[in-house]
Amino acid sequence: MIDSAERRLIPHLGPCSLIGCRLTSPSPALFNRRFGMIYGEEAWRGVFLTSHKVIRTSRDFVSLFLIFFLIFFFFNFFFSFFFWKGGLFFILTLNVLLKTSRRFSPLHQRGLMDYHLLGLILSFLFNGTKVLAGYPIWWSLALGQQYSSLGSQPILCGSIPGLVPKQLRFCRNYIEIMPSVAEGVKLGIQECQHQFRGRRWNCTTIDDSLAIFGPVLDKATRESAFVHAIASAGVAFAVTRSCAEGTSTICGCDSHHKGPPGEGWKWGGCSEDADFGVLVSREFADARENRPDARSAMNRHNNEAGRTTILDHMHLKCKCHGLSGSCEVKTCWWAQPDFRAIGDYLKDKYDSASEMVVEKHRESRGWVETLRAKYALFKPPTERDLVYYENSPNFCEPNPETGSFGTRDRTCNVTSHGIDGCDLLCCGRGHNTRTEKRKEKCHCIFHWCCYVSCQECIRVYDVHTCK
Repeated sequence: MIDSAERRLIPHLGPCSLIGCRLTSPSPALFNRRFGMIYGEEAWRGVFLTSHKVIRTSRDFVSLFLIFFLIFFFFNFFFSFFFWKGGLFFILTLNVLLKTSRRFSPLHQRGLMDYHLLGLILSFLFNGTKVLAGYPIWWSLALGQQYSSLGSQPILCGSIPGLVPKQLRFCRNYIEIMPSVAEGVKLGIQECQHQFRGRRWNCTTIDDSLAIFGPVLDKATRESAFVHAIASAGVAFAVTRSCAEGTSTICGCDSHHKGPPGEGWKWGGCSEDADFGVLVSREFADARENRPDARSAMNRHNNEAGRTTILDHMHLKCKCHGLSGSCEVKTCWWAQPDFRAIGDYLKDKYDSASEMVVEKHRESRGWVETLRAKYALFKPPTERDLVYYENSPNFCEPNPETGSFGTRDRTCNVTSHGIDGCDLLCCGRGHNTRTEKRKEKCHCIFHWCCYVSCQECIRVYDVHTCK
């Protein structure tokens, strides 16, 4: 049952709080002001009173905070599975404990003490999870196993961490394409690791963390711009491919490419509907980027740049039909490129990303942050360019605050003068060299008909690693 005081508190928690979508309260300071208006200044003063009416002894005070921290650390573990659900359950559990405590009976009878502490706990929760609240935690589904069975177990939508209400509704309404969404994120992460394999930051992921890239993406850097673009492109790519393969009943081939044939060919096969894939990516990936701040504006721009890359690289793919490859008949269809081409293109955009500055202006909905090119003499960024407004760390040394793992023991290319060379990758610390023996196939011979036989050779290689 929800009493009258709790009913007044619900609007501040947001419509999704009771079912565990996420907390949608305004900032803690604004929440505190509203809370004080509802319950009066006496509610705020009460918690700091040290008279016998509030806290009889210092032992009671210590006992209360012992209970608080024990429950907090227990639900830190709970957070890793249910995130906001765990946080809400934690708050409600502590609220029940306070209700049943007779030590605070004077204020409890007046309906003040436990709700004041509830407000404090909510403020603490918002501050403690500030980073995760703005982090696309749903990317972590690409590293787990839950995406492989989403089609048969719709209830798993609720267990995907970090979904905002709009994403949760999308997941439940279009459950059959969610495995493709997860596969797209996984594809984007793999491509990121390939493109940055020779860089100081090599797109390392953390398997046991909701923030799969760690604190690296907390800042609005080039790296964050690239990851958002490649992940968004990956979702569009995977959904488009899934539709063309017929694995989903809500989409299929692109029916728009059925017009007059070209010279020497005709339409055939299954044209891939990239517009649908882009639409899914936009609806799902951009659902959480609705805040009027600069970071959301940056993420929306880079997400769209990734999706636009998919559309720009669509091309005509043809197949010949006829005896002995005579190509008497040629059928063609609209197809996506290999995703490696998307990664190569976005990597070039990463190298030439545009630095921006944040501007604030007032609109009807309040203060809104927008981005403007930092250098007016340069060509302003287009919708296909990546943008950022914070500088990247050098990633040379391990730093938990920035998410840098450093470059020690990384393999480098001793003959290269680029970023993958030992001079730059090792940040001037030098490198070690060791020999490594590898078994390889050699002296292969083709036998008619039809097999190949090979010998096994042991070859010695020099391996160079950063000090």
